[in-house]
Amino acid sequence: DSSDDMRKVQRREKNRIAAQKSRLRQTQKADTLHLESEDLERQNAALRREIKQLTEEMKHFTSMLNSHEPLCSILTSPPPPPEVLYATHSFHQPHISSPRFQH
Repeated sequence: DSSDDMRKVQRREKNRIAAQKSRLRQTQKADTLHLESEDLERQNAALRREIKQLTEEMKHFTSMLNSHEPLCSILTSPPPPPEVLYATHSFHQPHISSPRFQH
């Protein structure tokens, strides 16, 4: 029957188009995931570099602190009286300064 054949042809065409769209969506999703993966890899590498740099900085400051502690008059002298500690006009000056924390 010609109308059945026509319906089969239309259904096949509709199915072909749907399959084509589905493959296109899958390809686009795979491309998006690939780009996200590359971006996350770059972020991960940057964070690993930052961890390495901060670890080295921590080692440097730990070494400086260890060499400073035996010579530190603040650590070896008795603590000042509370009125000196809490005076409104006094402020703390750091012993060790880092360019990273200076303004």
